[in-house]
Amino acid sequence: MSTPIVIDCDPGHDDAIAILLALASPEVELRGVTTVAGNQTLEKTTVNALKVLELAGRADIPVAAGADAPLTRTLRVAANVHGESGLDGPSLPEPTTQVVDAHAADFLAELIEPGVVLVPTGPLTNVALMLERHPDVRDRLESIVWMGGAIAEGNVTPAAEFNAFVDPEAAAAVFASGIPVTMIGLDITHKALFTRAHADRLRDTGAAGRVVAELSDFFQRFHESRYDFDGSPIHDALAVAHVIDPTLVTTLNCNIEIETASQYCDGRTVVDRWLVLEGAPRNAYAGIDVDAQRFLELLVERIGSLA
Repeated sequence: MSTPIVIDCDPGHDDAIAILLALASPEVELRGVTTVAGNQTLEKTTVNALKVLELAGRADIPVAAGADAPLTRTLRVAANVHGESGLDGPSLPEPTTQVVDAHAADFLAELIEPGVVLVPTGPLTNVALMLERHPDVRDRLESIVWMGGAIAEGNVTPAAEFNAFVDPEAAAAVFASGIPVTMIGLDITHKALFTRAHADRLRDTGAAGRVVAELSDFFQRFHESRYDFDGSPIHDALAVAHVIDPTLVTTLNCNIEIETASQYCDGRTVVDRWLVLEGAPRNAYAGIDVDAQRFLELLVERIGSLA
């Protein structure tokens, strides 16, 4: 029996690949997509989500647009990573559908029912707004699997991962909500690099495979330059993969708090990796290891199966 999921995202190369992985995987049923400002402006991330669904022939899946800025801060986008469109690289089909007439925070509340797993792959602004507007969601949301944060590194500051840094107040609200949250952070996504060889295996498998290969071509140039990596982490797809196959990621139940007022560590996900905080609630699960080879093979196999 498949697990129903909703993806809240800011496409973004890795968000797009995460959506395609979900669509190609019978273990999950994608019930809806919501968009938030993050990697690019809300207008661009929303169009990108519609384009990815169009590419996959799944324009039937509803999309709702959400927050165009963080709860209290000025939006910082990642055009240096994802380009001016947010999905620079391939040519994508224009959408034939429109977004639903509801704010993502309200639409998420409609979609959440017992058994549904929420998979946010961007800043947590929409999720925090949903919890504020619809507190009853806490009683029926099965779990949240978030791509964001890190135990021991940052990618937008030395201390902070991008999704946490863009809206740390939202992240703090979600981690304090009482809903089980699993954090798929940089510590493990950086261990699973999608290489040019992986991209080449997909390039001639079909339209989706070609697009993913071309997304990877663009994404990898940034990671080669910034990190000297020989591949690119497909961060957001690992969050979806964790729902598909929980054995891919090893997690630790521990305390995670979000720093919101520090000169040097603003947006830091403070993870009690070694359980040193006596009496602190173990409010989340942190990913601490990944079976990188199995994840990457799953990703190539599933994307290659799309028409």
